[in-house]
Amino acid sequence: MGLLRLEHVSKSYITEGIAVPALHDVSLEAARGEFVALVGRSGCGKSTLLNLAGAMDFPTSGSVVVDGVVTSELGDAAITRFRREKVGFIFQSFQLLPTLSVVENVELPLMLARREDARTRALEWLAWVEMESYASRMPYQLSGGQMQRVAIARALAHSPSLLLADEPTGNLDNATSGLILGLLRRIASEKNTTILMATHNVDAAAMADTVVRLSDGYVQEVLQPLKRA
Repeated sequence: MGLLRLEHVSKSYITEGIAVPALHDVSLEAARGEFVALVGRSGCGKSTLLNLAGAMDFPTSGSVVVDGVVTSELGDAAITRFRREKVGFIFQSFQLLPTLSVVENVELPLMLARREDARTRALEWLAWVEMESYASRMPYQLSGGQMQRVAIARALAHSPSLLLADEPTGNLDNATSGLILGLLRRIASEKNTTILMATHNVDAAAMADTVVRLSDGYVQEVLQPLKRA
């Protein structure tokens, strides 16, 4: 049984009283440690699917199951705890807090969870992404690739089961994109973390175990471009 399962998921949004469909009867499964890329044109449903997987939104019909938990059945407090403990988020725009140092950005989610070892764990994850020497710097002192590595450390700080990445290389040059994708590949392989990544980049998708092609809210095909040991 997969860590992430979408079972006949459809999602519509109400705009001026009219239901606008975003996803249609999507079923897919991702195993623990599997790296899945969602590809397709803008508006095809990639971001909607990420939001549903991370319980930032809920399906109109069907169910989303993460690590045995049906997200739509959670109450408000349980949803907050689920996002904090089970899911990590990586964004195209990094979303580091500009008034906090590198290490403070990484330890923030741990402090919100009242972890006494927040600083220690933050430094450990910064070391894992090879950014420990930048711990005292501010985000404006970093390059785009360095900011994304810090954002990845922050997303991993609480050791989530599921990592959601929305165009994580969209603001980076080709060389830096390759480094970030290599890091995501390591996270899936070494940390046994399931990764769901939305991307327009064909080279980025090729790093994944599985590629899910979306079009107009439908799953068009599921590919496995490279079998990994």
